[in-house]
Amino acid sequence: MEDIVLQSLEDTMALGERIGRKAWAGGVIALCGGLGTGKTHLTKGIVSGMGGDGGAVSSPTFALVQEYRHGCLPVFHFDFYRMSSADEVLAIGWDEYLEAGGICVVEWADLFPQLLPDGTQWWQLELSPAGERRARRLTATV
Repeated sequence: MEDIVLQSLEDTMALGERIGRKAWAGGVIALCGGLGTGKTHLTKGIVSGMGGDGGAVSSPTFALVQEYRHGCLPVFHFDFYRMSSADEVLAIGWDEYLEAGGICVVEWADLFPQLLPDGTQWWQLELSPAGERRARRLTATV
């Protein structure tokens, strides 16, 4: 798939809305990319696309997981950035969230790709030195 140029945060959220409208119960959306590439804004769009309040979305960096339950399906928003091991991810209930019938959106998913199930939708977000944001849907795990 070609890169999608995201000229603004609104473009990033609009892409997220398109992704969210196609989300399915039990789905996992993996977001990869460095700091400031738009992972949380993409998640805001995903939540909005599922009928939830995207404005309520915040980075789960310190909470590790945020839950948004006001859309058509619950969204479980993870951030693996501060996790030191796969065991730590499992200890916060990862398997239970996967089976809860919602959508799991995972920032920094490439840190523990072995935990993500087959069928995960992988997205790479990038920020160029000139400040241009790009997104690309990946066809395989990272």
